[in-house]
Amino acid sequence: MSKLSKTEINVQKTEKLRRVMDTLPKFCLEFFRGIEPNTLLLTRINYAYDLRLFFSFLENELGKNVGIMQPSDLNAITLTDIERFLEYVTLYYKDDTTVENGENGIARKLSTLRAFFKYFYNKEILENNVTTRLKTPKIHEKPILRLDQNEAIKLLHVINTGDGLTDNQLKYHQRTRLRDLAIFTLFLTTGIRISELCALDVSDIDLESRSFKVLRKGGNETLLYFCEQTSHALEDYLEQRKNAANYLLSSPLFLSLQNNRMSVRALQMLVQKYAQLAVPLKNISPHKLRSTYGTLLYQQTGDIYLVADVLGHKDVNTTRKHYAAIDESRRKQASEAVVFNSNEK
Repeated sequence: MSKLSKTEINVQKTEKLRRVMDTLPKFCLEFFRGIEPNTLLLTRINYAYDLRLFFSFLENELGKNVGIMQPSDLNAITLTDIERFLEYVTLYYKDDTTVENGENGIARKLSTLRAFFKYFYNKEILENNVTTRLKTPKIHEKPILRLDQNEAIKLLHVINTGDGLTDNQLKYHQRTRLRDLAIFTLFLTTGIRISELCALDVSDIDLESRSFKVLRKGGNETLLYFCEQTSHALEDYLEQRKNAANYLLSSPLFLSLQNNRMSVRALQMLVQKYAQLAVPLKNISPHKLRSTYGTLLYQQTGDIYLVADVLGHKDVNTTRKHYAAIDESRRKQASEAVVFNSNEK
């Protein structure tokens, strides 16, 4: 198989979006054309899947003839209809398979409907936007899981040595060790998103200035910097690529054993494999590595605006919410801060 370029990946995603759009009422195409300049391709794909489920619900559960629907027919969708849809998606069946949605899944589908109805309301096709009367489902916050500094060091040690890997895994470890070290070091020292890391090409890396280009959410290209440790990890990995005659500036930065661009799923499984050995009591994902970086950076600098900028958060409150929480060590300090000595002489 050939190595897919960013352009080829976008072509595949565009084709996927068009296939899903073909299952929607024809007037939905106007919505996707209208939001294209201000949304990512992946966002539009998720919108398409959510809308396909919504129109399937209207047809199969409410008996509406979706095939002949026009934009003005959205005026007949009631608040109760949408409430029933949100209740429906908590548990439904697809191809004899049970599908469940938790708080985050329901909130995303409501967000899709809000964008959809808002678009046609702003076009003055809808008399009212019924979705504005719906409350966003409450999402219960879960404790943010992350590694402490010693756990991160242990994780990198496991990757470097292969300690704990099975005999079968060790057969491939020497071929992937430098690549895996570069991946995890980049995760832990820059807080890069998994989708951003997957999209990196060799040409995006500048070892001389210790910087790299990354395409952030919203389509903005940003220049980020990495430390000497990360520079060494990338140098060693790229030198291995050169020695294997597998180095082109236009090629993906991280390759699978089949010389294809590594997918999001492959990286998730890679993180899971090593994390289970290093920190078996913590369910660590690529996003948890990002949380680790954000937390440690905030602890070192105390600058929430710097953390927000490096992580690519548009709203600093998002950063404050996730990375400025009082950590356990500070809680322990607080327990000793106020003491009443009742010993009497």
